[in-house]
Amino acid sequence: MQLEGKVALVTGAGQGIGASVAQAYAREGARVAVVDMNGEAAARVAAEIVGAGGTAIGIACDVADRAQVEAAAAQVNAAWGRIDILVNNAGITRTAMLNKMTIEQWQQVIGVHLTGAFNCLQAVVGGMIARQYGRIIYVTSAAGVLGTIGQINYSAAKAGILGMTKSTAKELARYNITANAIAPGAATPMTEVIRTDDRFKEKYLDRIPLGRWAEPEEIAPVFLFFASDASAYVTGQILAADGGMTIH
Repeated sequence: MQLEGKVALVTGAGQGIGASVAQAYAREGARVAVVDMNGEAAARVAAEIVGAGGTAIGIACDVADRAQVEAAAAQVNAAWGRIDILVNNAGITRTAMLNKMTIEQWQQVIGVHLTGAFNCLQAVVGGMIARQYGRIIYVTSAAGVLGTIGQINYSAAKAGILGMTKSTAKELARYNITANAIAPGAATPMTEVIRTDDRFKEKYLDRIPLGRWAEPEEIAPVFLFFASDASAYVTGQILAADGGMTIH
């Protein structure tokens, strides 16, 4: 199995892509910390993994809260001794046109996506440096590459993830730690309105050359690639698993 003996911490893993990634990692032999703001959802996904023969624990954690992140990392280290793989997947949306967006809506999204990713990075990187091994995977979006309407906070946060990925890769390469980002297609609960509302779905589908929405299960293998030794010589890269939406 590709991740036999590895320990992975996956944020935003209570549903959608995060849950599929956690399950895929467990099937490949990893011990998985299923981290989500919704503790019940995290526990449910962890129980499903255990029920299928894998090893997992569910942890309730708001990644925007530094103390909660440090406590979550400490819990994983206490259980399994280390963290080899970090998937910064947690995300939220607070939609509003830019002239009507409140500072709270701005800060909430930046707090989860950018500050949250930084909190998790700092919580695990010390151990990775000490062991001279690590896989860090960020989640960005087409919104961070192309921009979007009504989500300037989300687009700004996801664009920031691009710079964070490249800086992480450059700083940590000397320690045999890779950092890459994935820009998945619309396959998450956050995109439910786009995928189901007649006002939006046809317009967005027209932008996807493959002509269909993504399923979380077909995005998860990309995360598996970046977590495994198959990507040992790949770092600082952005892979768009978006059906061709960002072809340019």
